[in-house]
Amino acid sequence: MQQAAKALAAMFSCFPQSALADAEMQLRGYLAAVQDAELEDVEAAIRRFIRGEAKVDNAQFCPSSAQLSIEVRERRLMRELTAKRGVQPGASSSPPLRGGEVARRSRDGEGSALREIKAG
Repeated sequence: MQQAAKALAAMFSCFPQSALADAEMQLRGYLAAVQDAELEDVEAAIRRFIRGEAKVDNAQFCPSSAQLSIEVRERRLMRELTAKRGVQPGASSSPPLRGGEVARRSRDGEGSALREIKAG
């Protein structure tokens, strides 16, 4: 739970907090929401919130404990599905960052010289 508390503290530092909020009570509430979850799922969910990848109404504010709990369950499901398919942990299923450029180069024939060098 200590590692989960550290991950939550990192998330809290990335979002504005109300001056009226009791930080200790807030932390307890979030920890209660994820108490039965695997640490890797909690950390993955927090990373998604920090990066703005998780579903929220307003990405400018810290997610609620319920939103965090939902995202943690989604991360668990994704981890389990990935394990069933035999995909290596940490392997990215997202498209390459510059995929549009690769597609454009292929379309315009710019990549043909590189293909000839590799084939030769």
